[in-house]
Amino acid sequence: MLQKVKEQVDGALIETIRQDVWERIRTMDAGQNGYGYDPFGFEPEFLKYVAPPAIALYRHYFRVETFGIENIPESGPVLLVANHTGQIPLDGMMIATAALIDRTPPRMVRSMVERWVPSLPFISKIFARAGQVVGTRENARILLRRGGCILVFPEGQRGINKTYDKAYQLQEFGLGFMRLALATGTPIVPVSVVGAEEQMPTIYDVKSLAKLLGMPAFPITPTWPLLGPLGALPLPVKYRIYFGEPLRFEGDPDEEDRVVGGHVERVREAISQMIERGLEERRGVFF
Repeated sequence: MLQKVKEQVDGALIETIRQDVWERIRTMDAGQNGYGYDPFGFEPEFLKYVAPPAIALYRHYFRVETFGIENIPESGPVLLVANHTGQIPLDGMMIATAALIDRTPPRMVRSMVERWVPSLPFISKIFARAGQVVGTRENARILLRRGGCILVFPEGQRGINKTYDKAYQLQEFGLGFMRLALATGTPIVPVSVVGAEEQMPTIYDVKSLAKLLGMPAFPITPTWPLLGPLGALPLPVKYRIYFGEPLRFEGDPDEEDRVVGGHVERVREAISQMIERGLEERRGVFF
């Protein structure tokens, strides 16, 4: 009886996904074992549960447009390096969804998440099964050796939690992704997201309250906390995602920060230029 119910639920979920997208998910090779998991707990089959809401957000809520998505290599290791915005990490979800449903052949994007994510009950298991990985250098090396497509946000919390007066101003980039690229010979595809800054425009960050609650930030927006839980919903802004041409770097991964920082600046500048292009091309925040 339970098996029959499960089959009916699975069938209904699959019906909510375009057939070609389901075929992409079903045939995805993540190097999983006989039980359907890879070493990090990713289960491609699990995507049929998380893909429908992600695709709905992508297609109908944020109405995402992509540019240059063919710049993601068809196969082999690659680092997607993006700006990080919007208070909640929906930008990462939209980048991953773009690579899954708008790229032919599709790529499974593995996002590097914060180290505290595994401490979250229930959520941590969902993240792992959906392909997210704790952002350590060793985890990234393993994925790249397996030909993975990894998404990193060098700005980290500095980018996603900034207030709106700093919108589209790139914050300081960490150097770790570049040292990883140099050590593994992995190409870097710069990625720019335009639109996410306005999904939760933050007027003020109550740092003392965030620290008390153990949160990275406690944003005050025009709707939150004034409208309660409803005010925490992101606004239906329009996303524009730009994928730049792959960049390759050579050198010693243990070189001094000044040298590695010069390489990082090239990536940062490529992202900045695509952000400027996106701001010039869009007609407004919501269309």
